[in-house]
Amino acid sequence: MKINILLLFTLLILNITTLSQENPARQWPWYRGYHISGVLDNANLPETFDFKTMNNIRWKTEIPGLGLSSPVIWGNRLFVTTALSKSDNKGFRTGIFGDVTSVDDVSEHEWLVICFDKNNGNRIWERVAHRGVPAMKRHPKSTHANASVATDGKHVVAFFGSEGLYCYDFNGNLLWKKDFGVLKSVFFSMPEAQWEFASSPIIYEGKIIIQCDVLENSFVAVLDAASGKELWRVNRDEYPGWCTPNIYTFQGRKYVVVNGYKHRGAYELETGKEVWRMSGGGDIPIPSPVIGKDIIYFNSAHGKSSPILAVNASARGDITLKEGETSNDYVLWSRPRGGSYLQTLLLYRNHLYNLNWNGTINCYDPLTGEEIFSGKLGDAKSFSASPVASDGKIYAVDEEGTIYILRDGNKYELIAEIPSGEVCMSAPAITDGMIFFRTQKYLYCVGKK
Repeated sequence: MKINILLLFTLLILNITTLSQENPARQWPWYRGYHISGVLDNANLPETFDFKTMNNIRWKTEIPGLGLSSPVIWGNRLFVTTALSKSDNKGFRTGIFGDVTSVDDVSEHEWLVICFDKNNGNRIWERVAHRGVPAMKRHPKSTHANASVATDGKHVVAFFGSEGLYCYDFNGNLLWKKDFGVLKSVFFSMPEAQWEFASSPIIYEGKIIIQCDVLENSFVAVLDAASGKELWRVNRDEYPGWCTPNIYTFQGRKYVVVNGYKHRGAYELETGKEVWRMSGGGDIPIPSPVIGKDIIYFNSAHGKSSPILAVNASARGDITLKEGETSNDYVLWSRPRGGSYLQTLLLYRNHLYNLNWNGTINCYDPLTGEEIFSGKLGDAKSFSASPVASDGKIYAVDEEGTIYILRDGNKYELIAEIPSGEVCMSAPAITDGMIFFRTQKYLYCVGKK
């Protein structure tokens, strides 16, 4: 009888663990987590950590080459990408500068997908997706491996722009690959300024969603994850952009939502039918949409405009704001200035955070757009990575690798500044008990020892 009870208890624990591992909301399956939220509560992260003494640094491992993809996690596996070259190895140019020219390099590269055990940093598998000279050059703050992978625990999808889309099974076996030709990720007003591709794929209910806003033949498409079959593709009249798409649900129907300058909007997930659209904003869109309770939030910056927008999920048709308007039937509120150029917004609990590349962080009421507070991180530092949150704390990283921890609330409260001493331009990733930071050379696992 005791043996049977013990067996039942063991099976129950295993079942609970399996359910937890299979729950997408407890994973970090895309760029910046589930639905690009950047949030994982009840993670039980350490209160303090130190990179010099390795206090609460569970492990670190070197990542060869250059890559800005953020870590992606499912179960005990963590995935990153990188691009490896013997001559294109000088790293990133940090700081705020106006030089738009590309890195002058035409060396052969290897595009790698690497799978780690998140608990100890051991490599489980590594695959060379492609070898060759990059079709596009990169910006000094960019690499040839910018896009994060997407996974659903069965498939691992890596997008290397002009070098193709690759789908592996969870054990690293290549299932299929797609070539979309040369995707011209360039500065729209200076096409010779090549900046490389950066829109990450997402995977949802067995479908892969990609957004390709480039100089010619822009499109958004949905593919079947198992076969790679293209289920639909919609052409877009859009400037080159670097935004990752997202998914929202309204009244039981699911929609693909994209940021953009000429064409921000949503499409039915099943059919590709356009549902709504609007134009305006920063003319080099990079941040991704984030999802609230029947509200989609956008930001962007470049050129004359840097708005933050809150769009009702019931939106239909052309909802573009007229000159002087800050709201309409479907735009709940907007702030014409203040949106960030690089960072995706962070919607956390009852606050909407906007981090800018000069370290200014603004907190807004997500329902009204009213500013709650404004603060400044760092001293003349520059930021590229989007912030994340867990258990009442906000984590932001500057380009020199200093991690700033703020307390979520109605006032600016900086808890800690923790230097890593290494260049960091990728968003952190969170899993139960651990937060991961990718620097220029290393991947660090922070967790209670």
